[in-house]
Amino acid sequence: MKRYPMFMCLQHRPCLVVGAGKVALRKAESLLEAGAKLTLIAPELDSELAKVLKQYSQQMTWKQREFQDEDITGQYLIIAATNNAAVNARVAELANARQIPVNVVDNQAACSFIVPSVVDRSPVMIAVSTGGASPVLARQLRMKLETMIPSSCGQLAAITEEYREAVKQRFADPEQRKQFWEQALRGPFAELVYAGNVSAARQMLDESLSQSAAAASVGEVYLVGAGPGDPDLLTFRAVRLMQQADVVVYDRLVAKSILEMASQTAERIYVGKEKAKHAVPQEGINALLVRLAKQGKRVLRLKGGDPFIFGRGGEEIETLAENGIPFQVVPGITAASGCASYAGIPLTHRDYAQSCTFATGHLKDGTIDLDWEKLAQPRQTVVFYMGLTGIEVISHELIKHGTPSDMPAALIEQGTTRNQRVHIGTLATLPELVKQRSVRAPTLTIVGEVVNLHEKLNWYQPERHVAASEFSRTPELKD
Repeated sequence: MKRYPMFMCLQHRPCLVVGAGKVALRKAESLLEAGAKLTLIAPELDSELAKVLKQYSQQMTWKQREFQDEDITGQYLIIAATNNAAVNARVAELANARQIPVNVVDNQAACSFIVPSVVDRSPVMIAVSTGGASPVLARQLRMKLETMIPSSCGQLAAITEEYREAVKQRFADPEQRKQFWEQALRGPFAELVYAGNVSAARQMLDESLSQSAAAASVGEVYLVGAGPGDPDLLTFRAVRLMQQADVVVYDRLVAKSILEMASQTAERIYVGKEKAKHAVPQEGINALLVRLAKQGKRVLRLKGGDPFIFGRGGEEIETLAENGIPFQVVPGITAASGCASYAGIPLTHRDYAQSCTFATGHLKDGTIDLDWEKLAQPRQTVVFYMGLTGIEVISHELIKHGTPSDMPAALIEQGTTRNQRVHIGTLATLPELVKQRSVRAPTLTIVGEVVNLHEKLNWYQPERHVAASEFSRTPELKD
């Protein structure tokens, strides 16, 4: 380890920045945010630094001149950020001679300290440094950490700080305190904070402190939308919850590549549904989620697309609420949005469609008895979920109720994945397209003038891997 990592307290400490360029701007802003009493030395001040000076007028002083040797006197920390190498070298020489920490931009050898790339979730701070070897790599690593650490992590730390004394009074044994915090920070309390429900989180912590150490805890259910197939479309929160779950309860339309992102130690339970073939009926899934949560487990309910758009997520959390099971819902990119985007078909367009309607290809009783008159209205886009087996009925009824038979239509098969296929035709030719091209589920159907834009906007050209489908097949059921 060539450099010793540490965090410095700069509150009310005199610090100096020499220079007034973009780099100096970034350094000055960081020092001011850390509470430093800043002196800036430069002959000229650009507009951005002038705004900073105005904002921090009580904390920052600008000396409009060139650097002078005596400027380092009394400084706690110095940054040389001019575009003049000789000036920077002189600042470093003087600072090092007096053992004042100094950082020189683009001159690692002259630095007594290096400014790391920082993930700021105050009071949580994470610093990444390559020791000056590769600042770009440090920034890339920081960006990866940004995606992994919730934005409200700092708030979680602040709340735990508030409760430190109460927990210390409740648990005299340091090992018990450690176990209490480990359980709290892994469980529903932390998730409530991350979800923005701070009052409920405080209430839960208060209740935990009033319970006996051996009191059984109820788990939590995460209802997570897995999106249409591409793992890159998952939200940050979805990935975080996937990686901390004890059990994964997943559907047929969850892509294998997404399922593999869940915790490798988590038990996996398949509850997928196909037409006329349900591995587990919906009522059984609801009961399963309740049972697992009451065992104290963190249950990931992973559903393709968005759980609240033809995903029956509302029915599942209704059962959870009735049984007092904590839960949270993480939306996913619904198939209509994801598949249409990857097919180059905007769902609305000023010249073609001013509205968009989502419809299901079959109802709860297995019929396709929809409000066809509303679906056949002009200047709108209609998207059918789960409509492949009923494509003949959909085509016939729309034409019967006034939609032109030559209305452009598209079938998007395995949308957003490497196996995506887009079949373009008309409303009248859709049934024949399904037969001719052996179209298989999952397939989304789009009807509307916007389909004409596919040829012009078709940006996604995946290298297809026909032999190995991205979508998971039914494994042995575990329970």
